[in-house]
Amino acid sequence: MSKKQPKKVFSSKKRKTYLRMLKSLIGAGIFIVIVLIVLQFFGVNVSSMLAGVGIASIIIGFALQDALKDLIRGLEIVADNYFEIGDVIKFGDNMGEVLSIGLRTTKIQDMNSMNIVSIANRNLDKVEVVSEYIYLQVPLPYEIKPEAAELIVNEIAKGILSLKDVMTAESQGLDKIADSMLMYQIAITCDPANLLPVKRAALGVVTRVMAAHKLRLPYKHIDIKTRER
Repeated sequence: MSKKQPKKVFSSKKRKTYLRMLKSLIGAGIFIVIVLIVLQFFGVNVSSMLAGVGIASIIIGFALQDALKDLIRGLEIVADNYFEIGDVIKFGDNMGEVLSIGLRTTKIQDMNSMNIVSIANRNLDKVEVVSEYIYLQVPLPYEIKPEAAELIVNEIAKGILSLKDVMTAESQGLDKIADSMLMYQIAITCDPANLLPVKRAALGVVTRVMAAHKLRLPYKHIDIKTRER
């Protein structure tokens, strides 16, 4: 297996996540206290108002169901360590690094558009945490001998290992026998934040090595046979 020395994991990720969430909670608490103090200052009977919260909360609860779901799910994200600031997550067509986890929303920076995307915390069950693994398929023609194929795939893995931000690159041998090609597989590890550029660079290595060995990328073809009547 081809390996580089793995990069040190950012131990501050969890600390940043808890600090951001704590900041949000403290901010919300301070805001509520200030509002109550201001109301008391202007002669509003805060005690009576709080006594009626039981009835009002039922009405407000129906009106703020989504907000409450966001709050509960936000606390679950932190408590269950579902993901942290600095992790890469995928939601629908958006994939990017987590910038912040708030009481209601999680913000990511999309890798493709670089836009900041807000995800409501209630959508936690639709979020995928992106791993550090990339499984790259290398298509080779049937005509190539198995020994030569292994050498080429190992050469590709070695070339990928030399790329920036790649931690490991390992040939996993023949993965699939397709209709018109043999599919070999290489397992690559990198920081998920660099997943897309690493994948693009790795595909470049595949094409260069195959060109150096005068191999064309296999393609599907259809054999048409005719029959005389």
